[in-house]
Amino acid sequence: MAKTGAQASPVVVFSMFMLFIVLFFSFVVSDNGKEVEILLSFKSSIYDPSGFLSNWDSSATFCQWHGVTCNNNLSHVDKLDLSAKNLTGKLVSSSIFHLPFIQTLNISNNQFYDEIPEDIFSSSSSSLRFLNLSNNNFTGQIPSGSIPGLEVLDLSNNMLSGKIPPEIGSFYSLKFLDLGGNVLVGEIPVSITNITGLQFLTLASNQLVGPIPHGLSKMKSLEWIYVGYNNLSGQIPEEIGMLTSLNHLDLVYNNLTGEIPSSLGNLSDLQYLFLYQNKLTGSIPDSIFGLKKLVSLDLSDNSLSGEISELVIHLQNLEILHLFGNIFAGKIPKALTSLPRLQVLQLWSNRLSGEIPESLGRNNNLTILDLSTNNLTGRIPDGLCSSSRLFKLILFSNSLEGAIPKNLSTCTSLQRVRLQNNRLSGELSSEFTKLPLVYFLDVSNNDLSGNIGDQEWDMPALEMLSLAGNRFSGRLPNSFGSQKIEDLDLSGNGFSGTIPRSFGSLTELMQFSLSGNKLIGEIPEELSSCKKLVSLDLSHNQLSGQIPSGFAEMPVLSQLDLSGNQLSGEVPPQLGKMESLIQVNVSHNHLHGSLPSTGAFLAINSSAVSGNDLCGGAETSGLPPCKKVKNLNWWFYVACSLVALVLLAFAAFGFIFIRKRNNLELKRVENEDGIWELQFFDSNVSKSVTVDDITLSAKQVNGICRGNKSSANDFQFVVKEMNDVNSIPSSFWSEIKQLGKLQHPNLVNLIGTCRSDKNAYLVYEYIKGKLLSEILHELTWERRRKIAMGIAKALKFLHSYCSPSIIVGDMSPERVIVDGKDEPRLRLSLPGLLSTENKAFISSAYVAPETRESKDMSEKSDIYGFGLILIELLTGKSPADAEFGDQHQSMVEWARYCYSDCHLDMWVDPMIRPGHASDVNHNQIVETLNLALHCTAGDPTARPSATDVSKTLQSAFRITSCVSTLKLSSSV
Repeated sequence: MAKTGAQASPVVVFSMFMLFIVLFFSFVVSDNGKEVEILLSFKSSIYDPSGFLSNWDSSATFCQWHGVTCNNNLSHVDKLDLSAKNLTGKLVSSSIFHLPFIQTLNISNNQFYDEIPEDIFSSSSSSLRFLNLSNNNFTGQIPSGSIPGLEVLDLSNNMLSGKIPPEIGSFYSLKFLDLGGNVLVGEIPVSITNITGLQFLTLASNQLVGPIPHGLSKMKSLEWIYVGYNNLSGQIPEEIGMLTSLNHLDLVYNNLTGEIPSSLGNLSDLQYLFLYQNKLTGSIPDSIFGLKKLVSLDLSDNSLSGEISELVIHLQNLEILHLFGNIFAGKIPKALTSLPRLQVLQLWSNRLSGEIPESLGRNNNLTILDLSTNNLTGRIPDGLCSSSRLFKLILFSNSLEGAIPKNLSTCTSLQRVRLQNNRLSGELSSEFTKLPLVYFLDVSNNDLSGNIGDQEWDMPALEMLSLAGNRFSGRLPNSFGSQKIEDLDLSGNGFSGTIPRSFGSLTELMQFSLSGNKLIGEIPEELSSCKKLVSLDLSHNQLSGQIPSGFAEMPVLSQLDLSGNQLSGEVPPQLGKMESLIQVNVSHNHLHGSLPSTGAFLAINSSAVSGNDLCGGAETSGLPPCKKVKNLNWWFYVACSLVALVLLAFAAFGFIFIRKRNNLELKRVENEDGIWELQFFDSNVSKSVTVDDITLSAKQVNGICRGNKSSANDFQFVVKEMNDVNSIPSSFWSEIKQLGKLQHPNLVNLIGTCRSDKNAYLVYEYIKGKLLSEILHELTWERRRKIAMGIAKALKFLHSYCSPSIIVGDMSPERVIVDGKDEPRLRLSLPGLLSTENKAFISSAYVAPETRESKDMSEKSDIYGFGLILIELLTGKSPADAEFGDQHQSMVEWARYCYSDCHLDMWVDPMIRPGHASDVNHNQIVETLNLALHCTAGDPTARPSATDVSKTLQSAFRITSCVSTLKLSSSV
């Protein structure tokens, strides 16, 4: 029996082994079948326009499906990566989160929407370790529950709202938590401090309030804290100083108060400390200068005071130092000169005094230096450009003296130089006028001298040059070595001789001033070749001869000042026909004859024509009527009679001529609908369009909103009907008339008005194209750049060259038509707030915060709207998107968060993502967002002017390499 039992044992063992194998594979097959079912169910519930999931079928085993990774042993799905696959749809509770062996699940950078399944954290697979749902369009609240084993949770850049659930503290294993870029509210839950193993924490760009939890001290593993762009208040907790593993601390754009805790000096591994845009006070603790690993320190835009300590010498790894926008006093520490890696030093807008350290730059690696708007004295150090990398030097509004150093004259890396409003003296060296990359040079309002006309100028990149308010003398240079100059200001010097005819070749010139010099001779007719010239100021010289009649052919000239010269002859009547000319001054010359009574002369002030022998003109000119010759002798009477008879012979021809001249005057026309007042601002239109054309167009199609495209005699136009005609004040039509005079290649031109007692219409030129909002997502980066520049130029024209300045009002993509040449055409809002569209604008997502409150529009509110358009061109997102909730400014906060803390691929529109298209430049995109954030500053006074926006944008599009982490200086 014993022998028999011994022989039976292997049979039993084998049977049991086979049974285990059968059960095991049954279990595996069962699980595999469940996984396949979950995956196919997920595929059927979403939209896959790119076909990424096309092989999710029986033609291949599921472990070979796109995005699916199985473990090697059991052939179960342990990783599903569907990031950036252009997938769209809602997630259901019985979805991919229930894959039984899943460890990594990544569906980021898609277009998933609606709420995250409420059971995601309560019934998902316990094996899940990595979950990334970022950069989608999820809404609703963050679901309750937890996955104790989860190590990475990324819900950033969605539309999640509500409070952060207190259950967040139950994710005990988390190492990475990112909830940034949503619209979360409430306070940071104290329970979050229970995640003691957390290394990376981002809650930035939400609407969180209250204090920073003091219990953060328990989270000893934290290496990264980013809670900026919220509304957090209170003081910075001392306990943060206990997080000795911290590498990155970012608390920017909050309402934090009090002093910087000295305990932060205990963070020996800290490399990045960003506390800018808060309400911090007091001095910088000495302990901060003991953070020897610091790479970037930004404490700007607070109310910090005291002196900048010489202890800064211990920050030997420092590359970027931003302390601008505070009230620091005392001297610039000499210790800064001993920081070998220092690239960017911005200390502008403080109360610093004394001299700039003599050796600054010699042992640094400077690329940007901005010390403007302080009380600095002494000379500009000679070694600022010793690194040969300095490209931006901003020292304006100090009391610096002496000559411009020779070292700067050979600094060929320089691109932007602003030294105005100092006491600099001496001459410009021959090398300084040959710097090859300088595109912006402003040395105005100093004590510089010399004869620059004898020097050779070779600055091929130059776009803006201001030498105004110095003591330069001698003749003017024939050329500055650049055909790109847009702004040339040589006023307030002692230049003599004649105006070079070669200036007529500056085809890009938009603003030109030679006022307050000693120039003689005639005004060159060649200046009329500058077809982009908007403002021309030749006042207070000794110019003679006649006013060039060619000025009337300059299509966008809006400001002309010829006062205080010795000009003679008559004012060319053609100047009165210029539709673009808004402001003109010809006072204190030797002009005679009749003053035009049309165009810019219609309401001219008497001070702009006084000091001449002029007559006639409009009543506002204050000039006497032109005198008629008295009948002194009978023979003279007979002669006059004969002349009158001759004139009668030409009456018919004269009548036709007069009618042509009066084409732009207000006319009254009667038809079957009543009496109409008709006025055109373009003489060609007046010949092609009748009242019947306009009224017929309005009757055929409702002209409200975008209007009705019509044609008359092969001339196309758009009609817009005005509502509630009787409530329109008379002042409205005079303001409309001023808009009709505006001519700019980036504006939709108003070409006429037509009104009666019952109806009123505005007539616009027809632009063949599409609204920017309709085509934005289809545009390449090159086309977006061109559109951004065109809008910026239009704003510069309206704000800087129109007097008074013209406010756009509704700065949104709905107001921009992009024509067939990719030129943007901006449609202006109507004057006042009487129109339906202007009333609706106040509640628009593009309105500036101060306009929403006061209902008043300004140049700065236009700049805010343009900043939003820039963000939209870069990200493809709109401030009206649901993900930004009711808080219009949340897109701005989201953009600030992205700029400071996200990789470019996380926020840029996929259509222009670097690598996706060959014309995309990473630095251009970063610099453009930099400008957009400056335009959308909460404080209107902190926003740049339209002129600075245009110049900075041109600079950004030319940059090929720069430090992408820089914030835009107020001295753009």
